[in-house]
Amino acid sequence: MADRDLDQWERPRCPGPGWEDILASDNVAPPEFMAQDRYAYLGSQPLDAARYYSPDFFRAEIEKMWPAVWQFAAREEDLPEAGDYVTYENAGRSYLLVRQDDDTIKAFYNVCLHRGRKLKTDSGSARQFVCPFHGFAWNTDGSLNNIPCRWDFAHCTQERMQLPEASVARWRGYVFVRDNDEGPSIEDYLAPLPEFFERWRHEECVTVAWVGKVVKANWKITMEAFMESYHAYVTHPQLMPFTGDANAAYHVLGQHVNVNYTPFGVVSPHIAAQAQDEHWPQQRIIDEFRKYNGRSVDNYDPEKDSYAIAIPDGQTARAALGAKMREVSAKQYGGDYSGVSESELLDALVYNVFPNFAPWGGFMPNIIYRWRPWPDQDHCLMEVRVIARMTQVQRAAGKRLHGVPMHMLREDQAWADAPELGVLGGVLDQDTENMELTHEGLKASKNQQVELADYQEVRLRHFHQTLDHYLDRGEKA
Repeated sequence: MADRDLDQWERPRCPGPGWEDILASDNVAPPEFMAQDRYAYLGSQPLDAARYYSPDFFRAEIEKMWPAVWQFAAREEDLPEAGDYVTYENAGRSYLLVRQDDDTIKAFYNVCLHRGRKLKTDSGSARQFVCPFHGFAWNTDGSLNNIPCRWDFAHCTQERMQLPEASVARWRGYVFVRDNDEGPSIEDYLAPLPEFFERWRHEECVTVAWVGKVVKANWKITMEAFMESYHAYVTHPQLMPFTGDANAAYHVLGQHVNVNYTPFGVVSPHIAAQAQDEHWPQQRIIDEFRKYNGRSVDNYDPEKDSYAIAIPDGQTARAALGAKMREVSAKQYGGDYSGVSESELLDALVYNVFPNFAPWGGFMPNIIYRWRPWPDQDHCLMEVRVIARMTQVQRAAGKRLHGVPMHMLREDQAWADAPELGVLGGVLDQDTENMELTHEGLKASKNQQVELADYQEVRLRHFHQTLDHYLDRGEKA
């Protein structure tokens, strides 16, 4: 753990206004938990670079970690009706999630009990699951339906041929699976997210964009690129006029959960320093936000005068953006947003649930990240979902909507080739170049060490300490 006493060390923070100061100056205060400083010093020792590329380390993850953790496998709207199913694969395991007639969801091991062929390789709706190899068939509740030439399988009883199940949990529109029967409940595993997300009601959202791409990098490298804002100044210079990258907060919330809060609607301290304390034009902050903030393409259209934002005298860009977002959200989704804070409407509230699930908090269209080994330590499948609130009419209909399917990019395609991502695609392409060259660089590293910042990269250290706990390599984080 820590290699020095925090009481004898000044906590590292960017000079000038910090996250708590920005929240305190907003017109509407956010929930109290967002303003609480829950940073924890976790040490300063370097990491071993081999954690990212060693086949032995990767094998240990598959054998010891992945079976023991809750994994985000689907959204409720991916299988809204009885008989709908989703195939979820990760770390050498394949599951068949199926909506039952009583609205429960079961997760069967996606393996024919005859000769072991996968039953399904897609997602859809079915009345039964028929193995394409020899025609063995199962009902959607996992019970055996038919064996061709049944006379030759007298030993294969109904009980013996029931499809084995994995553990399933559901939380606010998300469906999780776990290989092991034993372990914490989903509420305990996610703590304190159940308390935090009660306000944001992700169960009232539906997937409006979903794009996947295989990245030539270890899944941890790819995931960690989205666990800190420290890289934004160099990697995403177009975002700096409206992103408080060095103002961001980093909190350790529980064994499996941490968060990065990054304010929008304020200029980067790096840019402000370059301006030599000159007054930064507040209108430019708004203009750049409207142009490059990936979650606001549906909310701000520069061609429509109805979405123009005027800054009253003496008001900040952040306050004006917050006021416009309250107005637009109320029109689009219904409800009263007058008591919703600027932060919940504007900022990047990026939570990470160990090991590979990152839902954004707040009331904007929310980004959901997921990373999976695909199929080895040198590649991963990265997925970016965007979920948006259902309208009042949709909610009143009382029917579970069906989200859009995943758009899987080819190897030769960039994130920017997915039009549904808007300007976010270009940002992800900037990140992807870093990921792939980091993977190559770690293999070639002379000292085989990875150094981390004490504050801005504490989420990475927290992740690795939790991983070590599952691998029996260290203390619980």
